[in-house]
Amino acid sequence: MTNVHAHHHPTDPVATPRGIDHIVAGVSTSDGDGVKLTRVLQQPLQKRLDPYLMLDAFGSDNPGDYIGGFPNHPHRGFETVTYMIAGRMRHRDSAGHEGLLENGGVQWMTAGRGLVHSELPEQEEGLMEGFQLWLNLPAKDKMREPWYRDIRSSEIPEFTTASGAHVRVIAGTSHGVVGAEQRAHTQPLYLDITLPPGAEFAQPLPPDHNALVYVFRESLWIAGSEVPTRRMAILANDPGSDGTVLRAGASNHSPARALLIAGRPLNEPIAQYGPFVMNTPEQIKQAVHDFQNGKLG
Repeated sequence: MTNVHAHHHPTDPVATPRGIDHIVAGVSTSDGDGVKLTRVLQQPLQKRLDPYLMLDAFGSDNPGDYIGGFPNHPHRGFETVTYMIAGRMRHRDSAGHEGLLENGGVQWMTAGRGLVHSELPEQEEGLMEGFQLWLNLPAKDKMREPWYRDIRSSEIPEFTTASGAHVRVIAGTSHGVVGAEQRAHTQPLYLDITLPPGAEFAQPLPPDHNALVYVFRESLWIAGSEVPTRRMAILANDPGSDGTVLRAGASNHSPARALLIAGRPLNEPIAQYGPFVMNTPEQIKQAVHDFQNGKLG
C-alpha cells in the first residue's frame, strides 16, 4: 500500500532527554581578509565536542564585514562544512575545483592530505550569513585524497513535523529522513531546525555522541533552561539519556532557529596548528614543510 501521507514522518520519541552541560557565548574575531565572525566552538572545546574542531558563525549586511573573503589558505587532516543561509560565495582550489555556494546551500570539503583554496564573496552588498563547521577525520583517513561536494539548497532533504517544526537534514538521519551527507566513522548529525512559538522537536541521540545546539534566531528551551540567541548549548552526555528535546517559548515573537550538531567521538589525539589538524606534532611539522614546499597544491 502506498503512503499517501507524503508529509507525515514518524515521531522519534525521546523518553529521557539530555540536560545542558553549559552555554557558550563564542568570541568575536576575524579571519581571512578581515571577515568578521563569531568563533562559537574554540580550540579548548575540541576534546569535549570531538569529532568537531570548530564552529564559526558569520552574519552581516555590512559589506565591510565580509567583502575581503577568505583568500588562498591551506587545509590538511579534516573536513570543512560551509552552510550559507544568505549570500553568495565562490570557492576555488589548487586542484582546479570551483563552485558557487549560495542561499541555503552547503559546501562539504574533505581536505585530506591537503589543498589550498579560497572562498570569496560573489556579492558587493546585502546580507551574508552562514556557518563553517570543522569535522575531524580519523587518523587512518587524514592523508586521503581531497574530495568536494557542492550541495544545492534543493538537494537538502526537509520535513515538517506534526507540531510544526521544520527541519533541514544536512547530515545524518532524522525522523526517518536521510540527510544529504553521511560519514560512517564520525556519524555526523547536522540539522537546521525552525520552531514556531510553542513548537517542540525531539531527536534521538546515542548517549556517547557529543552534541551541541547553536541558537541563531530567538531563543529556545532545553531541559528546563533557556538558551538565548547566538549562544551554543553543549548537551550533557547523561548516562541513560536517549536524545534531546528542543522547545520554542510560547512568548517568542517569531520562529526560533537553531543548528543541532552531534557526532561519534574519535577519541584520538588532536594536534592543531592553524589550518592543519593531525594526531602528532611531527605530522604538523610535516604539514608545514609540505605547504612551504608547494606540496599542498
